[in-house]
Amino acid sequence: MVLTCGQMRDAEEAAFARGVCAAKLMDEAGAGIARVITQFFPRAGHAVLYLGKGNNAGDALVAARHLLDAGWTLWARPTFMADEFKELPGRHWKSLAGKIITLDSPDQIAQLKGTVVLLDGLVGIGATGPLRGALADAVIEMNQLCHTRHAVTVALDLPSGLDSGGVCVQADCTITIGHVKDLLLTDQATDFVGRLAIVPLRELSVASGDNTRNVLTPQILLPKLPRRTFDFHKGEAGRVGIIAGSRGFLGAAVLCATGALRGGAGLVTLFVKDEFYPMIAALAPPEIMVQCVKNYREVLQIKLDALAIGPGLGSANEEEVLKVIADATVPAVIDADALNMLARRGLGEMKTIAASRLLTPHPGEMARLIEREPEWQNLERGELAAAFVKKFPQFTLLLKGARTVVASHGHPLSFNTSGHPGMASGGMGDVLTGLCAALAGQGVALHDAACLGAWLSGRAAEIAVQDGAQSQESLTAGDVAAQIGAAYADLRALVF
Repeated sequence: MVLTCGQMRDAEEAAFARGVCAAKLMDEAGAGIARVITQFFPRAGHAVLYLGKGNNAGDALVAARHLLDAGWTLWARPTFMADEFKELPGRHWKSLAGKIITLDSPDQIAQLKGTVVLLDGLVGIGATGPLRGALADAVIEMNQLCHTRHAVTVALDLPSGLDSGGVCVQADCTITIGHVKDLLLTDQATDFVGRLAIVPLRELSVASGDNTRNVLTPQILLPKLPRRTFDFHKGEAGRVGIIAGSRGFLGAAVLCATGALRGGAGLVTLFVKDEFYPMIAALAPPEIMVQCVKNYREVLQIKLDALAIGPGLGSANEEEVLKVIADATVPAVIDADALNMLARRGLGEMKTIAASRLLTPHPGEMARLIEREPEWQNLERGELAAAFVKKFPQFTLLLKGARTVVASHGHPLSFNTSGHPGMASGGMGDVLTGLCAALAGQGVALHDAACLGAWLSGRAAEIAVQDGAQSQESLTAGDVAAQIGAAYADLRALVF
């Protein structure tokens, strides 16, 4: 569920009217914030608190107390005098006396060694209008440190200044409290919000909001993942067929097949034309079966549980591929060159398909798919996804991007929370396609497979960087595939 800031304030007021203590909510929020930070950063570092005088600063100070217990060093850049804090944040500020060091200059922050996390505790959902004075100066300082020191900025509830028309904190991660606010999901906000994490509050769980949209969290996703019985066998894990690869793009086929393997498929078969067999067979992992076909229509006669079609396929054999897309009686994930084939043919000609289809376009592929729909050109991504599946209800859509959106007719519009800019390199979508096909092959409905696949691949990318093996700059699609197992583990541990 997604709330406006006004609806969030109403939920808080209703809780206070029931006798809920504001201090209790702040304690719960601060503990949750610290929990998310320590999960993202298992090794303690430096936490620099940028503080306003309201309850947002109070949340930051409660989180700081927990970070201190976890071995973090605390620093502060308050924008007001201590006696100007509101009651609750003032109380928490006093409790940290002697344990938190007030900094006089951003130059001191730039010299800190190790992980530096800037906590944006400047203003919360009650702020109106552009930030001015010391608050605006603090935002500018944080953004400069982000770019020069490569400090990590964590916004609390909302990035300070969001939707104000003035300066705004550019966060790497936003930890929103209670429920997701609608401002966080707009296209314009994405680069300021960064990665989304949610700290639910028990006393605010009942609220009025928009049930037609949600954000993907482990709490939502885990029940959609089948649990394997002890006598489970590979036939039950799904037979996934892959139609992918062409000259110069054989790696895409291998990455897709690897994504299917790591996603849990029991048997993975990569179907290729004779001319590419020797090269693909040499590249493919030993667990993958490579099978020659003279015509891709032959795949329609093979027993499978799911298909992945398109990565690195090229533009040849279009009629064969479109025939498989239309007539295959198993769920299929359609990506890359297969999407371009659909765009050339026109989605209107694909009104009758034999089973469910998941389309996974990146923005360029989506633009080609909707060329015949000029009224959609300026829609927000969420609005576009909703309009697309309303007109083409035979498809599920996974619209890739910094905030991946999953849409299906009759389902809430879902926004992914995981991932980071390191995923901006070739092959990520190929791994995702194989992963989604593996989930579908295990009996997961395509909408749920898309949601799980998006979150798992994003979390795998985070783990690859978080464990220190890679950086955002060095991350490859193969690294993401290698960490899918760890992402499954975090899903079951309800991390983030």
